[in-house]
Amino acid sequence: MTVLLEMKERLKLIYSKSEVFIVPIVKFLLAFITFNTLNDSMGYMAILDDMRIILIAALACSFLPLGVIVLLGAVFSLMHMYALSLEVALVGLCMYLIMYLLFFRFSPKDSLVVVITPLLCALKIPYVIPITVGLLCAPASAVSVGCGVAVYYLFQLVTESAPNIRTMGEEEALEKIRMLVESFLGNKAMLVIIAAFAITVVVVYMIRRLSVNYAWTIAMIAGAMVNIVALLIGDLYYDINISVGSVLLGSLLAVVVAKVIEFFRFCVDYSRTEKVQFEDDEYYYYVKAVPKMAVPMQTRTVKKINPQRTREAEEGMVEEDSHPARRQGGRTVTTERSSTGGGGRQSGRTVTSERTAPGGRSSQGVRRAAAERGAAGGSGYQGGRNVSTERTASGRSGARNTGHAQGRSVTIGNAADLTNNYNEDEWP
Repeated sequence: MTVLLEMKERLKLIYSKSEVFIVPIVKFLLAFITFNTLNDSMGYMAILDDMRIILIAALACSFLPLGVIVLLGAVFSLMHMYALSLEVALVGLCMYLIMYLLFFRFSPKDSLVVVITPLLCALKIPYVIPITVGLLCAPASAVSVGCGVAVYYLFQLVTESAPNIRTMGEEEALEKIRMLVESFLGNKAMLVIIAAFAITVVVVYMIRRLSVNYAWTIAMIAGAMVNIVALLIGDLYYDINISVGSVLLGSLLAVVVAKVIEFFRFCVDYSRTEKVQFEDDEYYYYVKAVPKMAVPMQTRTVKKINPQRTREAEEGMVEEDSHPARRQGGRTVTTERSSTGGGGRQSGRTVTSERTAPGGRSSQGVRRAAAERGAAGGSGYQGGRNVSTERTASGRSGARNTGHAQGRSVTIGNAADLTNNYNEDEWP
């Protein structure tokens, strides 16, 4: 089950990212199949049987609303009827107007149902329609299902009556109209199927709206049984010769398709159902909460390591380690020595002390002290601090070095031990 849920989430992610491309492609395929099936079933006007016209019409429908497919399908069928007979086209136009008024009065957003129903009827699997519509739509969508069934039987009536209509002359126009109207309204099989499908849609909708566990599964099974019973009763009463085997197989296929739709539309975990009760100033509320089944998708992070940058970073670290500066505890002491002068004294010697932040970066309060010994006593002044240093040739102190900084006195025995002998509390 986890694999299926992950696949579902991936499909939803793909659809959300590529919806702008997927929807026009689906519309194009649906329109192409519809127009091609219509030409194959009727095909009285040869100019409409051209593949270029079908492709142009389907391409136009791919960027327009679904209602355009219904409109162009009606136009194609009326042109075929007109090529057969003017009276047939008039009858077809009147039927379309009645269905148009019913369709836009009750379910104007179910254009897809009106298109798919005749296609599935032509494929001999119409029993998927009522169960699917009951799960996904409202009870008013039964009108759309009925219109789709009526369109299929209208096409079938025109095809079966075409040989007789061609033999009739122009003076028998009223006879043609009367024959078509009576044949259409007296089609018992059409009326039984419309009634059975309408009852199935309502039953499935009412059951799947209940707050019981596994309501959708119960609804689709009950809908299939109601559909079978209604068709068998109609067959017994009107003797319409419905194949029982095709009804059973079609209903079983409808349940399978409905389970797939349930997985993508209403996948919940009834084992974690919670019932909540709360109230306000006017009402008491009893709420049943059923969580949806969902699993987080596994994401993989790929790190790309650039070997060139890695080498540059290593070279920078080597250069930092080989620098003459010596780092200890966040301090940097740099010592420079020049050539010694006469008398064992070192001339031009510079000692620079710097205190940095613990990360090796200079803080805002860094102070530097430099002591340079000149010919006349080697005293230097920097930042308000006087430091005097003397060193003999043997490295021992020849004179006491005394420094004054901010009223404090610091005595240093050897300038080379500067990093080890200073007092942390006295450092500025």
